[in-house]
Amino acid sequence: MPKQRITKEMVIDAAFELARSGGMEQVMVKAIAEKIGCSVQPIYSYCKNMEGLRQDVTERVKIFIRKYMASHIDMTDPFRSTGRAYIQLTKEEPHLFKIFILHKRNGVSSLEDLYHSETDKRIPDFIAEKFNISVAQAKQLHLDMLIYTIGIGTIFSVTTPGIPSDEIFSQQERVYQIFMKSILEGNHEQ
Repeated sequence: MPKQRITKEMVIDAAFELARSGGMEQVMVKAIAEKIGCSVQPIYSYCKNMEGLRQDVTERVKIFIRKYMASHIDMTDPFRSTGRAYIQLTKEEPHLFKIFILHKRNGVSSLEDLYHSETDKRIPDFIAEKFNISVAQAKQLHLDMLIYTIGIGTIFSVTTPGIPSDEIFSQQERVYQIFMKSILEGNHEQ
């Protein structure tokens, strides 16, 4: 039987699958080697250290989540459907959600920095037009909902047996209505 050539891509794929099924703590050299069906030597040859491999896995998680979100957003209502998609992601891929939420974000020293690094720059314009509010108000609404959704998604991802999705969606909608009412009444800081 010819010897299998192990590639860096195979190592990252195996590490990603381990993280997906059990969290980043499952990404260990021996587990990767077992998953690929090789000795640990090829793993060490591609990974100078585990931190680098975990960064590669985190990048793969971010790509996965971007694709997931793109395929789950309703373009007739991208604002609400994005929040719902995050919650659905949390339910379907709890380990990937945790990796995504908990990964280190360099260069972020304000909520403004976070907003710019994590969101699609077109959304505030869409929200402003759809709800007839200013772009600044739309951006604030979007940031408020982003913070809220990450928080409730995190709670959702760590509860067992789990809060029903409908309860989470209902709470999301309730908070959205509160934020929107505040903007429409002109009480929301711009």
